[in-house]
Amino acid sequence: MFYHLLKYVLLGPLLRLVFRPRIEGLDHVPATGAAIIAGNHLSFSDHFLMPAVLGRRITFLAKAEYFTGPGLKGRLTAAFFRSAGQIPVDRSGKEAGRAAIREGLGVLGRDELLGIYPEGTRSHDGRLYKGKVGVAVMALTAGVPVVPCAMIGTFEAQPPGRRLPRVRPVAIRFGAPLDFSRYAGMEHEKTVLRAVTDEIMYAILALSGQEYVDRYAAEAKAELEAEARAVRGRRFPRMPLG
Repeated sequence: MFYHLLKYVLLGPLLRLVFRPRIEGLDHVPATGAAIIAGNHLSFSDHFLMPAVLGRRITFLAKAEYFTGPGLKGRLTAAFFRSAGQIPVDRSGKEAGRAAIREGLGVLGRDELLGIYPEGTRSHDGRLYKGKVGVAVMALTAGVPVVPCAMIGTFEAQPPGRRLPRVRPVAIRFGAPLDFSRYAGMEHEKTVLRAVTDEIMYAILALSGQEYVDRYAAEAKAELEAEARAVRGRRFPRMPLG
């Protein structure tokens, strides 16, 4: 009930007013049955814009930090995501990845739409990064199509670190469903999983027109943060005690 209240009464109309989204290829999203919607991830707003334009309910795998934040803001954020039916995902370690896959397969097993960002995190610079193979595992295990999706303009509207979005139009493009039935029963083959994931990412790339980076976004972010710490250390060296 809360999901539909958000979509049709509270949040959906506001998002349409602020972003005036141009929607392309919505007919590519299956009207019934299980499917994965795999998109790029440029902004916090992506979590709400895509569901707002879809005719069907979609469940996202959301990072666990949205459910464990401290203080009043953290509790409100957690309540919001839980009420909207989103699933917390711990992104640390292999077992966490397997748990996320189990949760995603549960959604698909109910013939619902599952939303996933194969990059695993928001892009920090607007570029498209290498996809993680979990999306391929779920697609092959469940035997469902993958619909590529591109969010365009949301990075400029609300880049990482900006609390309130700028008022500006955005576009949401859905591509033709990708059928991976030719790989049925091969969900444990690493080379197959990599090939399927790359095909999904290239389909997203064709829709978004982003620059592609053949490395994981989390690694690139960690490298930038390490460089920033090193620069701060050179500017403000620690004074010896005594």
